[in-house]
Amino acid sequence: MQNTLKLDSSSETYAAGDEQRLFAKVAWRTIPFLFVCYVVSFLDRINIGFAQLQMKHDLAFSDAMYGLGAGVFYIGYVLCEVPSNMLLAKYGARKTFARIMLLWGVASVCMMFVSKPSHFYFLRFMLGVFEAGFFPGIVLYLTYWFPANRRAAVMSVFFAGVAVAGVLGGLMSGWIMRDMGGVGGLYGWQWMFALEGAPALVLAVAAFFYLVDKPQDARWLSEAEKNKLVALCAESNPSANGHGAHDARSFTAALVNPRVYLFAFIYFSLTCASLTLNFWMPLMIRDFGIKDVVQVSLYTAIPNAIGAIGLIVIARRSDRKAERRRHFAFCTIGGGIALAALTLHLSSFAAMLAILSAAAALIFAALPIFWAVPPSYLAGNAAASGIALISSIGITSGIVSPWVIGQIRTSTGSMDIAVYLLAGLLVASGVALMAGVKPSVPQPR
Repeated sequence: MQNTLKLDSSSETYAAGDEQRLFAKVAWRTIPFLFVCYVVSFLDRINIGFAQLQMKHDLAFSDAMYGLGAGVFYIGYVLCEVPSNMLLAKYGARKTFARIMLLWGVASVCMMFVSKPSHFYFLRFMLGVFEAGFFPGIVLYLTYWFPANRRAAVMSVFFAGVAVAGVLGGLMSGWIMRDMGGVGGLYGWQWMFALEGAPALVLAVAAFFYLVDKPQDARWLSEAEKNKLVALCAESNPSANGHGAHDARSFTAALVNPRVYLFAFIYFSLTCASLTLNFWMPLMIRDFGIKDVVQVSLYTAIPNAIGAIGLIVIARRSDRKAERRRHFAFCTIGGGIALAALTLHLSSFAAMLAILSAAAALIFAALPIFWAVPPSYLAGNAAASGIALISSIGITSGIVSPWVIGQIRTSTGSMDIAVYLLAGLLVASGVALMAGVKPSVPQPR
């Protein structure tokens, strides 16, 4: 007979084995709001890729200047990511996410006032400072609500947000830049920054009142559900109770864990490729022969939409099979081959767009599969700082990649050399995960 627990709030009984219903309830209460926040954060981060189609001309910026401005975001991001995640562990997601979104919204809107390179670099740096901790904060926060065997599917929703941001950016940014140009004496790209940055300010207020720091505080869960949820998460992640993760030992424990550096290299390689798609996709499509800014922005929606579908399908299969290594290797090695194929410069626009779409689907799908792995190797005090440290070291790709690509494009007029380098890094990341992670991921101890 199935065991049941009496609910304190009513005469109902809660079936202890009915995990699916419990996690569906948790997912519907937490994921949609965080998903919207993540889409807005990524849109505010990557809309510079659409702005460059006009901004470089209006402000006389070179590709190298743009690459440096795109990359300087990650200097601030890297410097503040670990402290921000430690603050989340100490003060909770509600206050931390509200603070992050309020400040990044202000910085994003202020991008409309850029008139020279120093303004551009400063605001991009501050946007990185303010947004730091949001993504690793989500990774840590989800460990409080979902056990390891459900995390890839959950993370796939957020990485679908990356693709959704690309789709929305494609649909909105081109229209705003073309049709709002001249309104109020402002350039189209100025209106784009203003209109796409403002939602973060509203979401900051909503986050403060809507989010719950941990399951024990959730009024929308019964006592039996709270106890069951905490127990299930603790089985695969002892740090899920959120205690003790914010003291000095957490950072020290992360620093001396060699797997942190393995995961950081893998994430670095992976994000070099994904950020290239985020920042340079509009320019790639223009190089395919599409010149109209609205058409360019609309065509970017296709690889992003395919990427969103692909990553959800592949990540869910990875969860269903309880297998990470081969799924990740398939995505990274296949993605590397697809990127390298872009250098063929086929005369068919449809063929080039199909190759770009395949690359996007595989590269984006590798991200949630990867992030399902590190929490299983980081326990206790190492969890909050370890996740943030992996992300901080890995995301230095955002400093290196745009600048290197900008320099290569400025000096050669082509991205081919950069694409070959990115393809090699993708293949290396797949090999590294296969070699460094056991087929059966251990529970943290």
